[in-house]
Amino acid sequence: MGEARHLTCIVCPKGCSIEALIENGQIKEIKGNKCKRGAEYARMECMDPRRILTTTVRVYGGEAPLTSVKTDKPLPKGKIMDCMKYLNQVRLTAPVAVGDIVVENILDTGVNIIVTKKVDTAC
Repeated sequence: MGEARHLTCIVCPKGCSIEALIENGQIKEIKGNKCKRGAEYARMECMDPRRILTTTVRVYGGEAPLTSVKTDKPLPKGKIMDCMKYLNQVRLTAPVAVGDIVVENILDTGVNIIVTKKVDTAC
């Protein structure tokens, strides 16, 4: 007998209640979605969950001690804590601009970490 996963779709405001039936590591059935995007969301969430990571990185010589950063695309959920540990060791030097790449291809995921808050050099 398979495993049933119950999900609330977050793709659009409808918030469909979706049920995915998984047997032998494969999705056998998806029901409850009101659009194709809901089915795609359920498939991804069950087989390869990913998240956008947002955090901060230290900045030396800046008007602020930290800058906010995020992934440029969703990261495998299982890599989030390892990425956080890695980013905790990163130190930038001011100035930094929105869009600057902080870490390219973090932990061989194909995902870049980019700056989301400008920090100018301290006066």
